[in-house]
Amino acid sequence: MGNEQGFFARCAEAREAIGAMRAPLVVHHYDCDGITSGSIVCGSLEKMGKPFRAQSVRKLDAEFLASISQEPEIIFVDLGSGTAEIDSLQGNVVVIDHHQQKSKAHLQANPHEFGFDGGTDISAAGCAYFVFKDFVELGIVGAIGDVQAPLRSLNALMLSQAVSQGAISVEKDILLFGRNSRPLKQFLLYADEPYLPGITGQDDACSALLQELGIEQKQKGAAQGNGGSGEKWRAYSDLTFSERRALVSSLAKLVAMRSSPETAKRLVGDTYNLLRMPQGTLLRDASEFSTLLNACGRNDRPELGVSVCLQRAGAYDEAQSLLAEHRKNLRAGIDFASKNTQDAGKFLLLDARGVIPDSIIGVVAGMLFAGSRKKPILALSLEAPGKIKLSTRGTRGLVEAGLNLGKILSECCAQVGGVGGGHNIAAGASIPEEKLDDFLKEFSARL
Repeated sequence: MGNEQGFFARCAEAREAIGAMRAPLVVHHYDCDGITSGSIVCGSLEKMGKPFRAQSVRKLDAEFLASISQEPEIIFVDLGSGTAEIDSLQGNVVVIDHHQQKSKAHLQANPHEFGFDGGTDISAAGCAYFVFKDFVELGIVGAIGDVQAPLRSLNALMLSQAVSQGAISVEKDILLFGRNSRPLKQFLLYADEPYLPGITGQDDACSALLQELGIEQKQKGAAQGNGGSGEKWRAYSDLTFSERRALVSSLAKLVAMRSSPETAKRLVGDTYNLLRMPQGTLLRDASEFSTLLNACGRNDRPELGVSVCLQRAGAYDEAQSLLAEHRKNLRAGIDFASKNTQDAGKFLLLDARGVIPDSIIGVVAGMLFAGSRKKPILALSLEAPGKIKLSTRGTRGLVEAGLNLGKILSECCAQVGGVGGGHNIAAGASIPEEKLDDFLKEFSARL
């Protein structure tokens, strides 16, 4: 059990320190949690009327730290805690982060200092919410994007505050992407989390299933010119309760039979409806919102994600155009991973160098191997010529049994001249390509 009051007092201290800054540089990570937490900070600074600059980075390497060494005021968001080198920065520094700590010199709003697990209890976006007590929807989206559902501990407390504010409602429902935004047939046709065997990618099968269940794909829409009424394609969210139940039941039986009962269980779970966001958009659902932001960050447009979070004009439409390409890349990555993952004894190994981009390798590993696997997965991609990006994923069961991937990667990298760390359940690293064999030996020895 963590020390809630101590954590909240530290968040208040961080808020006061930031309030005293004149024109800070905000440095945040590029993934969904980094974008949402960075947006909470930037949005809060805007409300304070403070000038600021924002910059998104993938990692705090020596070159970047040298470039900001003369900055008088810096706020690190969703990074910083795991980089001991920031201790040498002489400016006024505040860190809002949820990663395991190596740095100690600067003021940090970090749950690990108070007995909480940043990998499961709260994300950086949640930390930023508790610092500023604003933008609670973004706090929830960050947690979902950081794969922390079902929400517990500090996340659950944040959720209860969101519900009491009328910002969010929670219901058990299907977890497929596009509940609010995709026409029914596309909702089934493009399903990939989880994959629906015999349905995903099968246009005729999707139509046949809906017809068999008696579910109409169209409904009467708003009046259209000259008093006439048109029709509109129905989304899953337009279905009646009985139609939803029939569709979910049919899909669950299909997945259990053709895939596994464990995969079928992943069809349904808690869904988070963002009640203050526009209906019929990806922003209405926390999971879909998080996917949109990941598409921005992992396609080198994290600043667009921030604009989406802060609801700036034109940002949502522009982000949607990135999403189609992002999901196409994910489907291709999952297809490759499902056919090319090896059992390396103590862990599963996916060597995707030259095939899956380093920007999505961790997402692919997490999507394909989520759930009930008995071993952690180590996935490889090319970060740059001569340099390998490593992404590792575990499960809560493995963590409860003692697994700490962040600690393991940090120790392994210290032996092979790389840089790595993260959470106990998910971590990443960068190593010289010629040191891969040495790394694999070190990694296996520590599991």
